[in-house]
This record gives sequence, C-alpha cells and structure tokens, in this order.
Amino acid sequence: MAKVRFGTDGWRAVMAEDFTFDNVERVAAATARIWKDDLGVASVEGSTAVVGYDRRFQSDSFARCAAATLARLGFRVVLTDCPTPTPAVSLAVARNARAVGGLMITASHNPPEFNGIKLKAANGGPVPTEFSNRVEQVLACREAMDEAPVDGGGITERDLRTPYLKRLGRRVDLALIRRSGLRVAHDAMHGVGAGCYEALLHGGRSRVTALRAEHDPLFGGVNPEPIPTNCVSTAAWLRANPHDIGLVSDGDADRLSLMGGRGEILTTHDAIVLVLNHLVRHRGERGRVVTTPNTTARIPKLCALFGLPMTEVPIGFKHLGAEMLKGDTLVAVEESGSIGVGWHLPERDGILAGLLILEMLAGHGRSLAVHLRRLEKELGPHHYGRSDLRVSEQVRMELANAAAARPPAKIGGVRVAKVETLDGVKYVGVDGSWLMVRASGTEPIVRVYAEATSAGRLEKLLRLGRTLVGTAAMNQKRVPCRCATGPN
Repeated sequence: MAKVRFGTDGWRAVMAEDFTFDNVERVAAATARIWKDDLGVASVEGSTAVVGYDRRFQSDSFARCAAATLARLGFRVVLTDCPTPTPAVSLAVARNARAVGGLMITASHNPPEFNGIKLKAANGGPVPTEFSNRVEQVLACREAMDEAPVDGGGITERDLRTPYLKRLGRRVDLALIRRSGLRVAHDAMHGVGAGCYEALLHGGRSRVTALRAEHDPLFGGVNPEPIPTNCVSTAAWLRANPHDIGLVSDGDADRLSLMGGRGEILTTHDAIVLVLNHLVRHRGERGRVVTTPNTTARIPKLCALFGLPMTEVPIGFKHLGAEMLKGDTLVAVEESGSIGVGWHLPERDGILAGLLILEMLAGHGRSLAVHLRRLEKELGPHHYGRSDLRVSEQVRMELANAAAARPPAKIGGVRVAKVETLDGVKYVGVDGSWLMVRASGTEPIVRVYAEATSAGRLEKLLRLGRTLVGTAAMNQKRVPCRCATGPN
C-alpha cells in the first residue's frame, strides 16, 4: 500500500500510481474513524459528511467511492450532483448543523495526471495539521482499517453549486455589477469555475465571455494554475477581443488571478492588493490581515497605510484558516491567489474574490490600470516573479534547506538586511526587495520567489535564486553514499 502523506493542502498523488480507488477508500475510512472517535459512538447516528469533486479524470467516480465508504461506516453523506467549486463544498459543510466535515476530490492546480483529497473541518475550513496527522497514523495501522459496516448511513445527491452562488450574490452588490455593463472575460482553465459568473450576472447589462470553459481533464495541456505562463492564450485572445477585465480561476475555483482587458499580464498579488484596498477604502471594512512570507510586500504597506493589524503565518491555507477562526480577520491571503474573507468562510474563495473585483470596477472606475497606478503612487513600484524548479522528491527538502546554510551577503546588488525562516528561506534586502526559496508542500518542486522595485532587478533576484538551488543540487549529488555496512 502507498504511504499517504498530507501536504500544505491535502493529499495529492499521481492517478493509477498512488492515487487509486483502494487508497481513496482507505483515506475515507481513516477520516471516518477519527470523526467517530471525536463524536463518540452514540453521536455518529445522523451525522453528515459532505463529498464534492472537480472535473479531473474520474473525480466523480473517486467521490462516489469515498461517499460509499463513509455511508458504509454509518454517516449520512451529501454528495454533490455535479463538479463543484471547492468553496461550495466548504459552504455546504459549514451551513449543515449535522455535518462533521467533508472530503473534496481535487488536486487543485496540480498537473492533469494528479488527483487528491482536501479534508474539510466542520466549520468549512481546511482541517488542522493535527487532524491530517491522525489520518496518517490510522492509515499506518492496518488493523484500524478493518471496521464492520454500520447501519444508518446513506447517500443523498444534492445541488451544492446553486445555494453557494446565491450566498455570494447576497454578499456583494450584485445589482450594481449587473447594471454596470462590464465586459467580463472569465478563463475557467477548464475547471469547475466555468459558468459561475454567467449564472451570477444573468439578466443585467454586464456580459461574461467564457474562455476555456469546456470540460477537459487534460486542461488544454497546461496546469490549471492561474499564473502568467499558463495564460498566454488568454492574453492573446484579449488583445484581439478587448474586454474590461479578465478573471482567471484555477482548477477547483478557490484561487483567482487577473488580466487586463487588453491582455495585460497581472499577478495573483495584484488581485490580492486590489481586494484588500476595495474592502477597506470603498466598503469601509476593518480587521486583521493574515498573510504569508511569499506574498507581496504591498500587504504590510497597505496595513500600515490603513492602520490594520497584520499576522504572518507559514504557507498553506490551513494556517491562514486557523487564524481566521480567531474571529477578528478581515482577509487572509497568500501568494497563490488565495483570498479568504472573514465574513464568509475560514477558507479561500476565488469566485467571491472575482465578484469583489467586479464590484470595485462597477462602483469606482472600470479601469484596473487606474486602480493599480493609484496604489503604486502610494506604495511604490513592486515587480514580482516566481520560478518553479522540478527536482526529485528525495532531494527537494534538502535543496530548500541548503539555502539557509550559506545566505548571500547581497541580493541583486543590495545588502541582505535579514534572513527569515518561518517557511522556507527568505532573504530581505535593505531596500525591501526580497528573495525566497521553498520546497512545495504539494509537488516535487522547489519554488523561487522574488519581489523588487524594477523588472531588471527582479530578474537578477530570480537568477540568483535559481543559481542557489542549482548549486545546492550539485552539492547534494557530491555527498558520498553511506551504506549500512560502512563506517559510522
């Protein structure tokens, strides 16, 4: 049996290798075992578990396998009746008083050959690390998996998408957006976000053009992650067919990125700062901001400008969600385009983030460029970039950790002011520029992140980061092998 490991956002693995029906059944059974232990046997009867799935190959079949396992072990299962955004599943869990949690079959932005499981707590947010560790421990104990069937379980298929969209429509000024006449291009990247904005804006003057909306388990040959390199075709289409804005959602629609209406490439960070600025400046909202080390330096600058408290946590929305549960959070954001709003769910929601951007354009000027230029005047120029370096699973953690051993004296010609190790290794220059190296928690990749005041300096930082990882890789290869029979 494959060893199941939960990363920063659930368990992900290659289908037909580690991600198999047997292992999905095992994970569902282990999760059920922990729910039962926490509930007590007398409280299991009538308890509900929600199961959702995305558009990946066989996701619906994997979801039915998980649902059948939970039902066999005594849970009443609510199974989505079609591919559904992850935040819709989170909302279904949070709004069901009898729900103990949920399972979402998705590998989010991973390559097409992957699938995965995101576990949801009863509040709709990601389960804490302690819970996923317990799942791993149960999986490691074969005897614990041999539970007899329990009466009382069953499966009910239900539309989870419609009540989710209705809820979103009540949280923004949907009438304002509808009558504004905005021309919106939505690139769903072949994911489950397809059709959401059309349904929300139907009946008004605004129009939504769907891009990459058809169901394609291969995602058109790119990973369904809303980063510039995966949106080249969308940029070209917008140059030929101008709109007011391009919204880009990832495979399970919990992340968002933006594009200018004429194909201008923006970053996930632009979406993050625009949402925060809109919530505070236009909607008059206040609260704590939760962020991560790899997110733009514009966030602490905005917090200082608005007088908002800020908390930095390790990467992975389970850490941000835990902070949101403390109750004083306005937004929780991280580099990947993850934006969670405190009055919604302790979880990110790419569709909601897009609606907030549309609300901003409808009520406060329909040019993204103008909004971003205003922020640049207040916060200064910021150029962000990222490089993903594929390495073997065996060495990727060593590569990232090696970056902390010998930090450079300078980055991009600027003296290093401090080295941070909250998550990965981050070098911060005296001018506020920064370079970060971190092993991904969901893929066999080492990521290099950087931000600087100019495009030229940004490229220097990214080159330095790639060199640091490459040097560490070479050093790792030179380490002599020590076998069991050799000297200690």
